[in-house]
Amino acid sequence: MNKDLTVGEPRKVLWAFALPMFLSMIFQQLYNMADSVIVGQFNGEAGVGAIGVSYPVTMIFMAVAIGANAGCSVVISKLFGAKQYGEMKTAIWTSFLSVIAISAVFLIVGLSCAAPIIRVLNTPESIYDDTLSYLNIFILAFPFLFIYNIATGVFNSIGDSKTPLYFLIGSSLGNIGLDLLFVGAFHWGVTGAAWATFAAQGIAMAGTLFVLMRRMRIWKEYESQKFSWKSLKEVYYVALPSILQQSFVSVGNLFIQALVNSFGEAVISGYSAAVKLNTFAVNCLVTISNGTSNFTAQNYSVGEADRIKQGFKWGSILAFLIAIPFAFFFMVFSEAAVKIFMTEISDTALETGRHFLLIVSPFYFVMCFKVISDGVLRGTMKMWCFMTSTFSDLLLRVVFAYILVGSLGADGIWLSWPIGWTLSTILSLVYYFILRKRKFKFR
Repeated sequence: MNKDLTVGEPRKVLWAFALPMFLSMIFQQLYNMADSVIVGQFNGEAGVGAIGVSYPVTMIFMAVAIGANAGCSVVISKLFGAKQYGEMKTAIWTSFLSVIAISAVFLIVGLSCAAPIIRVLNTPESIYDDTLSYLNIFILAFPFLFIYNIATGVFNSIGDSKTPLYFLIGSSLGNIGLDLLFVGAFHWGVTGAAWATFAAQGIAMAGTLFVLMRRMRIWKEYESQKFSWKSLKEVYYVALPSILQQSFVSVGNLFIQALVNSFGEAVISGYSAAVKLNTFAVNCLVTISNGTSNFTAQNYSVGEADRIKQGFKWGSILAFLIAIPFAFFFMVFSEAAVKIFMTEISDTALETGRHFLLIVSPFYFVMCFKVISDGVLRGTMKMWCFMTSTFSDLLLRVVFAYILVGSLGADGIWLSWPIGWTLSTILSLVYYFILRKRKFKFR
């Protein structure tokens, strides 16, 4: 069902739209975590470490898919809110064609560069082969990942956050089932987990794309182009900063992963488990940010400054409510959380994961305000403000990780997260309140 986010009580409208997106992220993260959890149960620390080393590498390529999703979603939301349905269809077709071309390029580049990258990261020989196998199979699924992200971005931009949720639930359950079959029954190890993800992403992409094509028949009387350079420029005006932001964050995580790898396999395993849990929590908050972006974009298109302010307020409150259980669980049950991934775990791996969660989880409440203000900046297409805020987070985290590791060891790396989050949050809020005072400079 398509939804106009420019009418109705802001809290109810935003929460009704964002909560299905949040649930979608829950299931998406569950099936991302399923690989590590199931492999950890059957293959131990080495299996978890192999997936963990490949994770920041895959995130570099995923950054393009996520950024393209953000770009098309904001632009299409703006056109949908303004009821410019012909231009909206053109933007949709342009987004799909461009992302298919990009995914083909990344498929070739990814397969060519996978081995050199994991060598540069000082990956231990004991997990090198499994890491490379997992990464190569993941790269083969790029077209599925890219097309699926565009399709969900289109659904979200027209106010339908429920359809992607239904497909993601099915995909997540299917991935977990295939993980148990390939890893548990067939004993394919890390490679089996990778093929399970490949199959699940392919099915989710096909189903989501099929339903979207049927949905677009609603606007069949509106003329559109299959490709437009103008639409491409508008989409990537928003998408490129998001892509760069995600990419630089991922590159920064590679630098941090290289630091972690220097501490050996046990620390890698503990960090891999904890960072998966941390990513779960942060991505759930970012999902509320994405919902706020769509809400903001539609209201920005009709000049509703007061509704954008309400969106910031209620988006922040919703993000705060979501952060509470994550922070509580990770602070009180940090040891149990890390053990989710491995039944047999060394003391070093357990302490590594536990320390990471205890250090970063209290700062989820700081992140709430950053992600929502970033969402408003992106929704109003103030991309330079958005880029500056997000890049500062990355730069600070990497710099402080390398500064503090010398005196504090691995804990110094973990401390770089809250330092980066706090300082970049201050910057993002400064931008938000300046733009709010200027009524977001509606065009």
